[in-house]
Amino acid sequence: MKLSFNAQDEAFRDEVADWLANHLCGEFEAIRGRGGPGDEHSFVEERKAWEQELASGGWTGLGWPTAFGGRGASIEQQVIFNEEYARAGGPGRMGHIGETLMGPTLIAFGTDLQREHYLPGIRAGKQFWCQGYSEPAAGSDLANVKTRARFDETSQQWYISGQKVWTSLAHESEYCFVIARTDPTSVGHKGLGVFLVAMAQPGVTVRPIEQLTGTSEFNEVFFDDAVCSADDIVGEPGDGWKVGMGLLGFERGVSTLGQQMLFQNELDEIIRIARANGAARNPALRQRIAEAHIGLRIMRFNSMRMLSGGGDDGSLQKEAMIYKLYWATWHRNLGKLAMDVLGAESEIISAAPYELNRLQSLYLFTRADTIYGGTNQIQRNIIAERALGMPREPRG
Repeated sequence: MKLSFNAQDEAFRDEVADWLANHLCGEFEAIRGRGGPGDEHSFVEERKAWEQELASGGWTGLGWPTAFGGRGASIEQQVIFNEEYARAGGPGRMGHIGETLMGPTLIAFGTDLQREHYLPGIRAGKQFWCQGYSEPAAGSDLANVKTRARFDETSQQWYISGQKVWTSLAHESEYCFVIARTDPTSVGHKGLGVFLVAMAQPGVTVRPIEQLTGTSEFNEVFFDDAVCSADDIVGEPGDGWKVGMGLLGFERGVSTLGQQMLFQNELDEIIRIARANGAARNPALRQRIAEAHIGLRIMRFNSMRMLSGGGDDGSLQKEAMIYKLYWATWHRNLGKLAMDVLGAESEIISAAPYELNRLQSLYLFTRADTIYGGTNQIQRNIIAERALGMPREPRG
């Protein structure tokens, strides 16, 4: 992966910066820097409108092939877009899951009919998705899913029953991609399927999960014979593990650049406050701010390295296996830094009944970073077993 950019790339940077300067203003001025972790409940409708604004400028589906409505941008250009987006204070993306996870998965594994039906809405910023993976007994151990998918020959439909948990923005989504068992006798990685399920139907119930922050961007989702057509399974019955892991590869792929954009905005806010309240004069805090900056640069370079060797099916190099462990630990430490920079103010809630400022929300939200998406302990096992080829941890 190149660490510098050619003249064509820099011209692309100017194009991105100019467009953002001319559009992230007026009605969208209020959402600058909003909608990150712990703040995803903020300005939801405005951020949905922003997705359509991005689409109108050709900035959604940036890395998708042109044959599927994308821009066919290079990895270098995708890096540049996310850098400039962060610099401009671009808000958290409401279309993130659909555009960077579901879209590439359908391009890699879906049918022509699925691509024709779903990709245009995602690309236009009008169709929002959530991810139905984790369950009460299948979080880090995804192969333990119990949700079932039953095919009815008469109606030619799949019926989905089960429970998903920690489903981000399910209450704001039109569709959910659900991993479920197509073979009720199967165990582990076998007998799974990935289904495209409409949320607005009688068989789907969404219940918010209130967190320490007082917000509820996570949800429980209950499926009670929720229906999807025979055409809405991605791949064949039994392909679910391959498709599901491909999607997780995309999660550790280009989508990481958008995540880092949010991290940069948070670090910039901490630095601004440190300068304003004098915390930047404290040598220990100044050193931690420098370490946070260095850590974020390392995260960026490692992302560029792993993206340079990825496949179109979401497969990534072994180096990608360190990413979740690295960013989760870094972000948790950033939350601690935010509180220490705020000082005594971090202990005070500004108004009743429970109104946290943005950095207080960041701190509380980051307590979960090393748990969801695979705990740090699970991530270390993955690195040891899959990347380094060490013996598997004893089960039982």
